[in-house]
Formats: sequence, C-alpha cells, structure tokens
Amino acid sequence: MKRINFSRAKQRALRSKRLHVKIRNLQLAANKPVLVITKTNAHIWAQLICYNKNITLASSSSVQLDLQNGNKDNARLVGADIAKKALAQGFKQVIFNKNGAKYHGRIKALADAAREAGLEF
Repeated sequence: MKRINFSRAKQRALRSKRLHVKIRNLQLAANKPVLVITKTNAHIWAQLICYNKNITLASSSSVQLDLQNGNKDNARLVGADIAKKALAQGFKQVIFNKNGAKYHGRIKALADAAREAGLEF
C-alpha cells in the first residue's frame, strides 16, 4: 500500500478539521457554547460560539483589549475577560476548543485564568 506523506502543516490542518467536527457534534448534543482559542505569534483570541444558532456570543482578544502582544500575561487578561463576558450572559459551563494547539504556554494561561474567573470546562 502506498504511504501518503503530508507535510507537518498539512497534518495539523487535517487534524484540526477532524477535531472541529467532533467538537461541533459534542456541542450540539450537550447544548453548551464552545470556547474557541486562536493564536498567532503576535496575538491571541477567544470566542464563545453557539453552533445551534451559528452566532458568536462573546469575544475577547489581545487586539480588542489594546494589549501590545499575546504573551502569557496578556493571555491571562483575555481569559479573565472572556470568562466575565460568558458569566454575564449566564454561561458557566463551556466546551474548550484549542484549535489543535498544544495545551501549554499561552493556551494554558488563558484556560487557567478563565477557570479562576468561574468558567467550567
């Protein structure tokens, strides 16, 4: 059988797409919003999405908060901000989607800050 060799970026994209479908189906069954984390080298974003209605319920980012970059300290601020917005709308439990990124560094800092502010995932 012929072995298919994909580049590392292609493998990551395929894995991310598979996970997106799984998380979407999980959210539809659980009726909880999804906390989606997106990061670049410069900034970090967090969105609370409801796939049942196809709307974004809340969002926060290092750009929106006028932070210079998306380092760990600023990721903590974004996590606390998105948790505050989620709790204000009455959402205490969410499904966490890190978009295929490893759970360490900025992603972990954002998640820990959101948990400390009262979100459960």
